[in-house]
Order: sequence, then C-alpha cells, then structure tokens
Amino acid sequence: MTGDATDRRTDLRASAESRSRAARLTLGFGSSLAVAAVATVAFGPPPLVYQYVPLALSVLVLGLPHGAVDHLVLPRARDNPVTPRSLASIGALYLLFGSAYALVWVLAPVAAFVLFLLVTLVHWGQGDVYVLLEFLGADYLETRASRLLALLVRGGLPMLVPLVAFPAQYAFVAETIVGLFDPGAATALEPLFEPPVRAAVAVGFGSLIALSLALGLGRTSPGGRRPWLVDAAETIGLVGFFATVPPILAIGLYFCVWHSLRHVLRTMLVDPVASAALERGATRTAFRRFARDAAPLTVAALGVLVGIWFAVPRTPATVPDVLAVYLVAIAVLTLPHVVVVALLDREAGIWSP
Repeated sequence: MTGDATDRRTDLRASAESRSRAARLTLGFGSSLAVAAVATVAFGPPPLVYQYVPLALSVLVLGLPHGAVDHLVLPRARDNPVTPRSLASIGALYLLFGSAYALVWVLAPVAAFVLFLLVTLVHWGQGDVYVLLEFLGADYLETRASRLLALLVRGGLPMLVPLVAFPAQYAFVAETIVGLFDPGAATALEPLFEPPVRAAVAVGFGSLIALSLALGLGRTSPGGRRPWLVDAAETIGLVGFFATVPPILAIGLYFCVWHSLRHVLRTMLVDPVASAALERGATRTAFRRFARDAAPLTVAALGVLVGIWFAVPRTPATVPDVLAVYLVAIAVLTLPHVVVVALLDREAGIWSP
C-alpha cells in the first residue's frame, strides 16, 4: 500500500476535522503528565498506596476498556459488517494467544514477566507511531526503519527510563508479580537492577533517543518542523516524567491518559458514528458510543481477572498483590490485542511507507 493510498483511505474514514480534534485531545490530556511531574518535584511523591489509584481506576476508565472493541475495529477499518465469523475469529485469537500466555505465567513466570515488558514496549511504541503519522503528520518518518526507531524510542520510554531512575520500585513490582506464581523466582531478575546494567541502558537508550530525534530533524523542511517539534517535546517530556514520577504512579497515569486514550481515539476514527461526532465537536457523544461498544468485553475482561485471581498459587493478600493480579490479566489480554493493532496498522499502511 502506498502512502498516497493510505491517506485516501484515512480520509474516507475520518475527516480532517475529526482527526484534528483527536490530535488536540491527545495533546491536552497528555499535558496532564507534565502536571504530575511538576507536582512530584514540588511536593514529593504520594504514599505508595495512593500511587496505585490510577492503575485501579484503569480497570473501568480507559485502561482495560481500550482494547474491548477489538471485535469491532477491524471490520470497521475494512468497511465490512460485523458478522458471527468476524466475532469468532477475534474470539479464537484471544483464546489461543491469551491461554498460551497464561500457561507461560504458570510454568515460567520470570520469562512471562520479561515477555510482558517486551510486548508492552512494542505495543506502546505502536500506538505512538500511529499518532505521530496520523495525528501529527510526521512526514520525516518516511521509511520503515525510521518508524521502527520511533517505536523503540516511544515504547522504551515507559519501560526503560523507570528502570534507570527507580530500580528499587521496579524490582519491587517484578518481585510482586512473579511472586504470585513462584516466590523467590524474581531473584533471577536481580542483575537487571545492578548499576552497570542500568548505566548501559541509560547510555544505550539515551543514544537511541538522540539518534531518533537528530535523524527526524534532518529529514524535516524548515517550514514544516511543527510535527518534529511536538515529537521532540513529547519525547523529552516523557523522559522527564518517567525520571521523576515513581513507576507505579507513572505507569498508571500513562496507561490511562496517554496510551489508552490515544487508542480509544483511533478506534473512534474508524467508527463512522463516533468519527462524525468528533467532527461536529460532540466529544461526549463519541465517548459514550465507545463506552457502549466496549462494555460487553470489558465485563468479559473482568472475568479473566477473576479467573487469574483464583488461578494464582498464592492468594493475593495486599494492595500490591491485587494490582499484580490485574497486571497479569492485562498481560494476558495485551498479547492478542497487539495482534489486532498490528492488523489495524496493516490496514492503515503504517509499515508500508
């Protein structure tokens, strides 16, 4: 698929105004992370128990529901009706990938945790590459290699910056999650939190960020640098955010108001009804439409959460344990969700520049 064809297909699904409004929403809500960073620097982080609040809220607000329209987005993106066959194919995808990954958590929780980090890095990078191209018009990401580099940078920010800045809390989260299945197994991850490894990550990933921004700047024209400036501001801002806000709080906020919101807006743009609502400025109508569509599978996802709760060998007894179960449920649901998003990217020609 050529870039021109991709643009034409996008225009058929969403007007320039609806995409512009979606872009403004992403920037507006994304700026709340800057507020959180400034507040943390000024007043210090809140007590640990309160740092879990955004993650807890994500069960029903944007976080868990953001993937609950996967059964609808592909048919809508292809201008096809939703049929029993299309529903069955998505159901089979979730059953196959979700069950296989759940089994990995039981048999090899350390490997499952590392896979969770890698899959999340790729998925969150996916989401930002789409936004850079479709919402900002980042034409400097003209090659597949430049888009892959942007994916690694954007996806790596929430996964790698906290590792460098907050190793103790990162290790605590890893130990809590892995400990649900095999207490003590998380000791295998201890080398990741040692100063030499963190220093190598800081230098290597920092160089990757600098390379990505420098190459992007070199590909922009003097009169068309706004997308690059927004990209650079977001990237540097996210470095500051994840370097100053403790990981549990930072990931909870990012998951809701950054990643999930951006994906929800993407699903709206392939839905003619929600897209039309965005175009005329009826943002609440668009979100109500999404909430209605997402409700059935959000309930089903809560069923997965309950199933994992009873399946873990050690009964969750603390707030960190409860949120660890939630993160495992998200992990199990994320793997098939990534496949759906990859298919959406294919429809949009994201990786066929």
